[in-house]
Amino acid sequence: MAREYKIQRKASSSVSGIDYERALNEEQYRAVTSAPGKVLVIAGAGSGKTRTLTYRVSWLLDHGEQARNILLLTFTNKAAREMVERVKSLVEGDVADLWAGTFHSICNRILRRHAEEIGFTKSFSILDRDDQKSLMKGVIAGCDIDTKERRFPKPDVLISLYSLIANTGSSLEEVLVARYPYFIEWMDELETVRVDYVRKKRATNSLDFDDMLQLTVELLKNQPQILEIYRKRFRNILVDEYQDTNAVQSELIDLLSGASNSLMAVGDDSQSIYSWRGAEVDHILNFQKRYPDSVIHTIETNYRSVPEILDLSNAAISANKMRFEKNLKSSRSEIGARPALVAVEDPISQAAFVAQRMLELRDEEGVDLTEMAVLYRAHFQSLEIQMELTRRGIPFSITSGLRFFEQAHIKDVAAFLRFVTNRKDEVSFKRMVELLPGCGPGVAEKLWRKWSNDPLSENTQPPEKWSDVFSGYPVPKKSAKHWEQFCHTLDELSPNGVLASPSEMIFSVLEGVYDDFLKETFENYEGRRADIEQLIQYGGTFDDILDFLAQLSLMSATDGEPNGRRAENDHEKVTLSSIHQAKGLEWKAVFLIWLVDGQFPNGRILEADDDASFEEERRLFYVALTRAKDQLYLSYPMMNPKSYTGDILCRPSRFLDDFPKELVEIWNVGNEWVDDDPF
Repeated sequence: MAREYKIQRKASSSVSGIDYERALNEEQYRAVTSAPGKVLVIAGAGSGKTRTLTYRVSWLLDHGEQARNILLLTFTNKAAREMVERVKSLVEGDVADLWAGTFHSICNRILRRHAEEIGFTKSFSILDRDDQKSLMKGVIAGCDIDTKERRFPKPDVLISLYSLIANTGSSLEEVLVARYPYFIEWMDELETVRVDYVRKKRATNSLDFDDMLQLTVELLKNQPQILEIYRKRFRNILVDEYQDTNAVQSELIDLLSGASNSLMAVGDDSQSIYSWRGAEVDHILNFQKRYPDSVIHTIETNYRSVPEILDLSNAAISANKMRFEKNLKSSRSEIGARPALVAVEDPISQAAFVAQRMLELRDEEGVDLTEMAVLYRAHFQSLEIQMELTRRGIPFSITSGLRFFEQAHIKDVAAFLRFVTNRKDEVSFKRMVELLPGCGPGVAEKLWRKWSNDPLSENTQPPEKWSDVFSGYPVPKKSAKHWEQFCHTLDELSPNGVLASPSEMIFSVLEGVYDDFLKETFENYEGRRADIEQLIQYGGTFDDILDFLAQLSLMSATDGEPNGRRAENDHEKVTLSSIHQAKGLEWKAVFLIWLVDGQFPNGRILEADDDASFEEERRLFYVALTRAKDQLYLSYPMMNPKSYTGDILCRPSRFLDDFPKELVEIWNVGNEWVDDDPF
């Protein structure tokens, strides 16, 4: 019989010397010093979530825990590095053995040690996005899928589709119905590609990022002895941003924590806004059901915003039914300005208000441009803002994507317009042609040579019918049907040789050939289509196509700066950001725009009439409100000009009905025309 023998580890005396009761507020102190077990910390916006986590690590070390027995899971490498550096600044001992990192980096460390157990070697490769696309192209080619009549999704789209399956545990059919209904006809082929892609990765000893999570969970579930090793190792597990965990990440936490290990999950249910990439708010809402003996601590003291902004934020989120009760209170004693509710005439007036108020804040109140941000629900809503800031010479940076006119899909559509107005534009011609299936650079070059040698290319006016000219051009069999539609679309851009209006041209390109291309090429199809629909609206303000194209070129060239100067040369820039990208950030003055039903909340969510989705939309609104430190402006246009349907009367966002009007200051904004010419 084996003899039992245990090593006696001496509990270390305090290694930090921290007086935790003085260093932390009462709420943070209770969470940091909580007893071992399963603990959920609901940390409201701006309440010191990172401080709570890092002091918890220090507390554990001070009370005899070894660094090697602590696991800290985060969602970004930046967060992991920041927390480790803070821990190092708090304690004197060596914390090199502390495991801290993203879910993916921790899983990578585990898999490197046990790769053979799941059929890989320790030298497995990790595929980045480009690697995945390259591998996927080979898989598609090997599946012999007939794409002559129908467009098959491009690798980028397939990667996102399969990733959603992996992160949500949903079936292919469920994901297609919910997110990609236009690909349901390809379901059998998509499953074939998915299976072959998995097989190919294994054959090449390669893992993508989703595999790292899934295979680690698979390893721990199927190898109890390995699971036991890590349960003994990680007696204390801490998780950051717990509200953002997906099904696989949640299962990983369950496996590692087991019944006896301590788990502290820190997050805010009111900031759960990433369901579109697999996050499930139910994980944080049902924490006590998952861990029946768990304890919940709430941290409500906010160190960011003035009381007036928090009063509005609390009232706004209270309309949600699925939430933990909490009431943010400000640590700031000064009286601030009530948030401004600003109704303006139209989107152009909204942009003018934002730009003018920014200059007033800078010149009259001394607020740096870097301390101002414009937030919006979707990237296309920033178009008028970008134009107005450029016109006024206010430098800006964009975190939500490229500048509007620099985006690939905007340039694609513009190529059609440029070619029909300038029939010698080789770049635009080739860009159009290469959008068609089977038409690569070689085909585009041959077609261009044929066209450039045609006498019609010298004409100052478009031909009466492009289809009569181009229908006989030699294109690959795969491209024949698409080429025919392409010719008809060009006919619509200049019917009977007369150029259509800019908005009519863009509409014809979108509906004629480009919508299908968007679906098969881009994972964020709906957002990109919305961009082009916004471009149609913008085009409606121009009568002349040449003026419109000139404006597009100028906006791309200036890059948000007067005189073509790059924005990067100016350190003081306003931030333009989608709310999703703004999470975790803060500014002194925040302008939240387009608070109109159909824009925010999103029209698709309103049509779905789904309570869970609508509550997430309200959480997104809450996140936007809580980014502001000193001043908050809520604006909406009362009228939205549409190119084809005329002006549309806007309904103010229903989120504005969720709080008493005395919490905001109503601003009545009118237009006063000023003559800039002193003579």
